[in-house]
Amino acid sequence: VLKLANTLYECDYKAYLHTIVDLQPHLVANRYLQPHSGYILRELHVLAFQQFLDSYQSVTLDSMAASFGVGTEFLDMQLSRFIAAGRLTAKIDKYGGVVETNRPDWKNARYQEMIQKGDLLLNRIQKLGRVVDL
Repeated sequence: VLKLANTLYECDYKAYLHTIVDLQPHLVANRYLQPHSGYILRELHVLAFQQFLDSYQSVTLDSMAASFGVGTEFLDMQLSRFIAAGRLTAKIDKYGGVVETNRPDWKNARYQEMIQKGDLLLNRIQKLGRVVDL
């Protein structure tokens, strides 16, 4: 586990994935962690991909595959699965072989959420006011 944390901290993604592969038999052998091993391994992959993509606005699939020490087909399959699930905020340009990250504006999202909640509250108050007037 220490090697896993160190390789992620040092951004050595190739060694990180090798450490995940070495960790997998230990997770499966542990009777408490075995039911959760798929989830743990998936989250470890998401963590590495997210950390890598946070550094770039766009990166080619070839350079990312070289950094992780995997093939571009495998990387494309993994990234597309995580993007479709909403775990990564990126787009894959398959024709250009580029992964583009789109960082959400959290401040704007919170503002929009606050506006929606305020509208709901006003609607409820108006309904309550109509009931009281009767």
